[in-house]
Amino acid sequence: MTGLAALGAGLAAVGAGIGIGQIGGKAMEGIARQPEATGDIRTNMIIAAALIEGAALFAIVASLLV
Repeated sequence: MTGLAALGAGLAAVGAGIGIGQIGGKAMEGIARQPEATGDIRTNMIIAAALIEGAALFAIVASLLV
């Protein structure tokens, strides 16, 4: 059972890394297209990254408690 928990925690971490990477890449594209919207894009990027990180942390804790 601990092997499956470790697999679940690893998948949650990898998924969060991919998601945050996608957010960062798309934010850079948005800033390149509209430099005047840098502040708004950065704020939304940080909020979205924090939500993804929170969901990943929840998934890791849930997989380790099983």
